[in-house]
Amino acid sequence: MKYILVTGGVISGIGKGIIASSIGTILKSCGLRVTAIKIDPYINIDAGTFSPYEHGEVFVLNDGGEVDLDLGNYERFLDINLYKDNNITTGKIYQHVINKERRGDYLGKTVQVVPHITDAIQEWVMNQAKVSVDGNKEDPQICVIELGGTIGDIEGMAFVEAFRQFQFKAKRENFYNIHVSLVPQPSATGEQKTKPTQNSVRALRGLGLSPDLIVCRSSTPIEMAVKEKISMFCHVNPEQVICIHDVSSIYRVPLLLEEQGVVKYFQERLGLPINDCSSNLLFKWKAMADRYERLQKICSIALVGKYTKLRDCYASVFKALEHSALAINHKLNLMYIDSIDLEPVTKAEDPVKFHEAWQKLCLADGILVPGGFGIRGTLGKLQAISWARTKKIPFLGKVFFLEHSAISCLSFSSWHAGTLMASPFASPGSRVYVCISIWNLECSLLFIGGSWLAVVTVEIGAKASIWQWASSLFFKIYFYFMCLSILPVCVCLCLCSTCMQCPWRPKRALDVGSSGIGIIDILCHAGTDNLGPL
Repeated sequence: MKYILVTGGVISGIGKGIIASSIGTILKSCGLRVTAIKIDPYINIDAGTFSPYEHGEVFVLNDGGEVDLDLGNYERFLDINLYKDNNITTGKIYQHVINKERRGDYLGKTVQVVPHITDAIQEWVMNQAKVSVDGNKEDPQICVIELGGTIGDIEGMAFVEAFRQFQFKAKRENFYNIHVSLVPQPSATGEQKTKPTQNSVRALRGLGLSPDLIVCRSSTPIEMAVKEKISMFCHVNPEQVICIHDVSSIYRVPLLLEEQGVVKYFQERLGLPINDCSSNLLFKWKAMADRYERLQKICSIALVGKYTKLRDCYASVFKALEHSALAINHKLNLMYIDSIDLEPVTKAEDPVKFHEAWQKLCLADGILVPGGFGIRGTLGKLQAISWARTKKIPFLGKVFFLEHSAISCLSFSSWHAGTLMASPFASPGSRVYVCISIWNLECSLLFIGGSWLAVVTVEIGAKASIWQWASSLFFKIYFYFMCLSILPVCVCLCLCSTCMQCPWRPKRALDVGSSGIGIIDILCHAGTDNLGPL
């Protein structure tokens, strides 16, 4: 087993996840079996309870694991299915060690960070690296490990120490360290500065890890003189300094790495069994990147959400839409609209913001309303749903707002039929026609004192649905969106033309029940599973 550790310096959010995914993609293109592990130094057990403003979206895995969005990049780039144990957090490690201590596994010894926490980290990595992730049941040959945060963070010290020890346990020929650092370019001088990278590498060496490859992130291509300076002061050869500048598409990143000779260096340093694959190496990636940059037609989609200030909150939604647009030879223009800006209260407080939001909505070719928690912004989302229905604009509602879409349609249908109108906000003593079902109900759903009181188990993890009207445009659009969140474009296009089942990963507690569908005569359900219509 070969281990490739990816660390970061200077600032977080520098692109370690994309670079780690790209490294894995290059190695997989050479015929090697690759897996990935993401380490997050926070004390939370997982990302399931995070505020979207803290770390962006929560990515759901097949086994129901709620993890960092970087694991979504790994799955999309590498075409693999990861597990919740592929995401390691400080909370998981400490919970594991404390449980062992409570069972008496340490035989009364004083439990310490070194050696017990560091040993637990190494054991976890070695065990999870052997788990097959590509469906063929064969052990992976390479494990790409991304250490979140930056070198020097107090939260990550235990992990850095664990890998300092691990490099000797795994042996030099099986362990490889890639350090990603920022090369800033102040606008005042326009000169690329190497001092932050020098300090970052010095800190890494001070903690016992030496970089085999330094990946320099910059806004523009790095000059040769700057590259040679980094080589000299960071004690590496010039060919070990790789430059990744900002590009128009992330599909270019594996190509940039391959162009700078990383395959040959990996082969020599790790002794990888790589054959001469230069003729077809990343050929499909290059074709897709070229095609993406040649797109002329534009498709404008309005995303009406609650967390639009941080784009990572809807990372998988954006990727699915981008891939779908690429599949029909269009460039995506995704317009983020804060749902609160569509509400009457914003019209009274800030008319300019209100009218700008509605102008965006009116210009959209399609409207997407993703999920969200809490009542804030719900009225704005409902108004967007109503606008899409009345103006016959293509619309997709996810999670909570799938149910609100049904409520909106039920209200419309009931108004025409002269029957009771449904509302998502019931008032005390009101009668509401129940068309929303609870999944995996573990206690009663009560309406007491003007409030809904319920405890439900959220349905989460992989599911497969049997689609109806598979030749229809609606099926293909829905399939593209749900499938492309977790699978590469080529796989989804093949499945869409040959298969009646769609893989998807819900995280929800509500569903539109068959009784509700029966009275909404303007709706048709797209498919069924073992619990009924979807």
